[in-house]
Amino acid sequence: MMEVEGIYTEVFECSERKEASAEADPGMLSSTLSLAPLLESSPSVHRSQPIRITSNRMKGSDSYSSSVPSIPNPFPELCSLAKSPLLISSLPPESSQKHLIKVYGEDNNCKSVWVSRRATAREVCHLLVHQAHCSDQESWALFEHHPALALERCLEDHEVVLEVQATWSLKGDTRLTFCKNYAKYEFFRNPTLFFPESMISDSADVSKGMTSSELIQNLLRSGTCPEIQGFLHMKEPSRKAWKKVYFFLRRSGLYSSTKGSSKEPRHLQCVADLDNLNVYSVVNSRKLYGAPTDFSFCIKPSRNPTRVQDLKVLCAENEQTRTCWTSAFRLFKHGKQLQSNYQLSKSTPRSLESSAPTDLKKREALRCSLPTVNSAARPSSIHKSQPWFHGGVSRKEAERLIEKQGLVDGMFLIRGSQQHEQCFVLSLCFQLKAKHYLVIPFEKGGRKYYTIDDGVTLFIDLLQLVEFHQINKGILPVCLKHPCVCVTL
Repeated sequence: MMEVEGIYTEVFECSERKEASAEADPGMLSSTLSLAPLLESSPSVHRSQPIRITSNRMKGSDSYSSSVPSIPNPFPELCSLAKSPLLISSLPPESSQKHLIKVYGEDNNCKSVWVSRRATAREVCHLLVHQAHCSDQESWALFEHHPALALERCLEDHEVVLEVQATWSLKGDTRLTFCKNYAKYEFFRNPTLFFPESMISDSADVSKGMTSSELIQNLLRSGTCPEIQGFLHMKEPSRKAWKKVYFFLRRSGLYSSTKGSSKEPRHLQCVADLDNLNVYSVVNSRKLYGAPTDFSFCIKPSRNPTRVQDLKVLCAENEQTRTCWTSAFRLFKHGKQLQSNYQLSKSTPRSLESSAPTDLKKREALRCSLPTVNSAARPSSIHKSQPWFHGGVSRKEAERLIEKQGLVDGMFLIRGSQQHEQCFVLSLCFQLKAKHYLVIPFEKGGRKYYTIDDGVTLFIDLLQLVEFHQINKGILPVCLKHPCVCVTL
């Protein structure tokens, strides 16, 4: 009861002071009836911060507000939009021309990035390289992947990503994948491997042959286009049967002969126009399409959503033949634009390790290859942190990774052996094929080493083995050059 009387007394005294102040200043009475003038005279208001309201008490009266400490803001980072990573990541950039795309890594994890309307595949790759903190910027690419149809292709560096996505079906599961592709421009460096002379002819003169180097030089310099020819298996429409047909690839399009290998105009039938098609590789074509071999590729219109009835699935006898056809499709369609892309790719900065002098790398590799080096200097499991180590993936999965990233001589990975305990397997690409070498443990002088040549050359760990064979091929057909890398977005 005493507390209630004290409250009433306080309210009564406060009202008397207000009346006395009103008599001295007539404008004071109106200011106590509204909060608006009080807020205007107060300091600037900050969101999510306590507002200190000044008291009108006279001197000598107790101030209750001064005895109460100010309440700190528990979420200061939410007061400023610029300092809030949560809000920034979920809002578009300031420019209204930005669009959100979703890109997947080879581990099936995805990342959403904002790109401009005219962003090319090259620009998106550079953006992802920086955001994923990749150790190098060389040979990265975007792949267009159709899981339901088992189709995939590498986007050209100059292609606009949003224009490619505009051709996809809204109900489909098509996605973009970010990974390495060392073979994107390999036919400029090694044309003989990609274009066998038996498949090249001059469309104007049947008796005149042409070398693989002349094919590319004539195409880029004078614009004259030779002819790629050979037998391919073609899946007949609406049937499961495959038919062996002789094809001709020219600048004007793809043609098939209705009479053996005759190229007379009356025997040629146009199959597809190069300006309105893209070429895809087919994954697991034997199972899904009943192909006679595993070396299949597909051509489909590039401006329409993918439909099964529009696909033309072709099958080659070997990997070299398939690579020749798919590379020729790209060259004949894009021509000099591919050469410009190749020149730009050569100007891309590489990793610090690859830019080091060769002599310095060789001395370091030879020094580390000596068996007298103290193996305790680095842990035996150091290989697990290297980009070329892929754990316990199977032989088939290793071949798929190497095939997807380019089938370039010297591309490699190391994996755990599934058949031999405590052993590893070095999977290496040479002449468009994957070869596998068993890495076995070897004990000498009470120490444990690794070897791939029955103990002739010993290595204290897998990292030393890789560093040595990057300079010296040893028993391998080619030095280790390109690690098969899987990045996590």
